[in-house]
Amino acid sequence: MAVTAAMVKELRERTQAGMMDCKKALTETDGDMDKAIEYLREKGLAKAAKKAGRIASEGLVNIVIEDGGKKAAIVEVNSETDFVAKNEEFKNFVSDLAGLALNTKAQNIEAFLKEAYPGEGTVEEALQNKIAKIGENMNVRRFARFEKPGVVNVGYLHGGGKIGVIVGLETEASYDQIETVGKDVAMQIASMSPKFLDESDVDPAWLEEEKKIAIQQLLNEGKPEKMLERIIPGKMKAILKEVCLVDQKFVKNGDLTVQQYVDSVAKELGKDIKIASMVRYEVGEGIEKAEENFAEEVAKQMGN
Repeated sequence: MAVTAAMVKELRERTQAGMMDCKKALTETDGDMDKAIEYLREKGLAKAAKKAGRIASEGLVNIVIEDGGKKAAIVEVNSETDFVAKNEEFKNFVSDLAGLALNTKAQNIEAFLKEAYPGEGTVEEALQNKIAKIGENMNVRRFARFEKPGVVNVGYLHGGGKIGVIVGLETEASYDQIETVGKDVAMQIASMSPKFLDESDVDPAWLEEEKKIAIQQLLNEGKPEKMLERIIPGKMKAILKEVCLVDQKFVKNGDLTVQQYVDSVAKELGKDIKIASMVRYEVGEGIEKAEENFAEEVAKQMGN
């Protein structure tokens, strides 16, 4: 019986196995869907479907910097457990994906999953193969790439890949000249998690919401309404200093702001340096983590 694209699609949807694996299964079973599913289960390639409902909130972040900092990419891949995140095959997979992200034309994660993955079809198919082989749900969650004329990118990984940062510095200086200041700023971003580069980068909606919260806090403290107009500007200024990278106190020298530190390095080099971009990925941030009783989990594993 001839194997059609529609049959392959149906089998993929039912098993979450890779496209080539589905095609082979249907060919081997002469197009019998039930036998093809059984074939994939026997080969361990249909496990992904059973794992798909589990929450993947552990994992790794990886970064790649190339061409003297002119090109950079960051990717986050999630797993269910930290144990798998330390698995060499998983680490290599994340590293390979970071390399693919460096040159991708994809604008979103859906398009990235359809990109070619050497020897395994697409990124999505490679992911499903890893799920089937390792036995845990996994998720290629997000990626970003940076390549802008005049901007040198520097990266920093913290905690073995639990946090990853890429900072872009607009400068005529070389990567070697600004690597130290770039890593220092990236470490600042990793530890202090600024929301914005500077005040011009602040989201107006976020600022308005913070202002409402500040007003309510002052009212709760018993401040008269007629005094709020005088108090709020200073309160908002203090909030912005905490969330804007350039205005934060520099973690390595509290006497300086990040901007003052960068300016001091620029003066030493005799070349301007402007912080142009930043991205910070922390593994599992924003993902609701499942809370399970350890004894219950052990019982599940033992089949009790």
